[in-house]
Amino acid sequence: MQFPRRIAIFGSTGSIGTQALEVIAAHPDLFEVTVLTAWKNADLLIRQAVQFQPRLVVIGEEQLYNQVKNELQQRGIRVLAGISGLEEAAAEDLYDIHIAAIVGFAGLKPTLSAIKQGKTIALANKETLVVAGEWVMQAVKNYQARIIPVDSEHSAIFQCLEGEQHNRIEKIILTASGGPFLGKKPNFLVNVKKDHALQHPNWRMGEKITIDSSSLMNKGLEMIEARWLFDLQPDQIEVVIHPQSVIHSLIQFEDGSLKAQLGLPDMKLPIQYALCYPHRIANNFPRFSFRQYPALSFETPDIKTFRNLAIAMDVLRKGGNAACVMNAANEEAVCAFLKNQIGFLDMSDVIEQTLEKVSFIPHPSLADYEESDRLARQYAQLFIDKIQRRN
Repeated sequence: MQFPRRIAIFGSTGSIGTQALEVIAAHPDLFEVTVLTAWKNADLLIRQAVQFQPRLVVIGEEQLYNQVKNELQQRGIRVLAGISGLEEAAAEDLYDIHIAAIVGFAGLKPTLSAIKQGKTIALANKETLVVAGEWVMQAVKNYQARIIPVDSEHSAIFQCLEGEQHNRIEKIILTASGGPFLGKKPNFLVNVKKDHALQHPNWRMGEKITIDSSSLMNKGLEMIEARWLFDLQPDQIEVVIHPQSVIHSLIQFEDGSLKAQLGLPDMKLPIQYALCYPHRIANNFPRFSFRQYPALSFETPDIKTFRNLAIAMDVLRKGGNAACVMNAANEEAVCAFLKNQIGFLDMSDVIEQTLEKVSFIPHPSLADYEESDRLARQYAQLFIDKIQRRN
């Protein structure tokens, strides 16, 4: 793939999307933004479109269509709306790289549309592989598409695998900062509010992923994503707490040697790597200094306290539609927590109870995934309502 590269950002107003635009703006000779999409942040989407002049813009919330169209059509920018608009944009031959940065299950269909075009996917939406990983990776193979991970941990594994195609992986080790509640016990967590949970010690991220990081669900989702992305078995994936977030992940090969990728906790670096792959380009990002980190520490995650990680490990081993159900229940639980409707520890209860209610399907179709997602959200909301009445 030659430069300049045409970039479509699906989820341009979120944390990954805005940081991707920062990377692109710093290298106008290397990248051209051709598609921008957002779900409901119409004002920021319009400002981004005015600055980067894409050929096509999509707003997810259809009632915001006229606002966006009135601002941008006079500038020669096509405007679409809704889920169908996102899928249509993904299916157009307007871009070389699709940045999949839509949060949650909503990112699945546009990403599949891009895969069917044989595009390169810079994957930041981990839920795409969590929900339907086997199905998605088969589509990648069938349509000769390519996935380059943007998650810092999976980007680290991807980079460590360069040049190792003929060497067998014994296991991968995903690092987790432990979030703002590292070392805390249930008697503390029961009183946690969203403002505290949103204070991540190392990373600048969106609200949903920050809450997932504080509950360790994010690491559970990443285990499932890694299983499909790197064609691993569940027992080949390990998690270790690494509070400094300097080592982004490691691979252990069959000879026992370890290979790791290190760097400062800055999402712009894996974003840039995905956009430029297989090249590396100069930038002005802050550089790592060992003097700032005289010691790096590691510990085993406390899965008795942080039950979401234990739930995700069970789901990883179970397979089928279990991860889809868990993801949907978690999305609903996080949303309720952010609205102060349920407590921090209640999120795990909602997920566990939903998994018990939705029937297990060992080999789901895409329609099965969609129905499992719908049912899981329905049950999760019932459990959330029950918790609210109890409180």
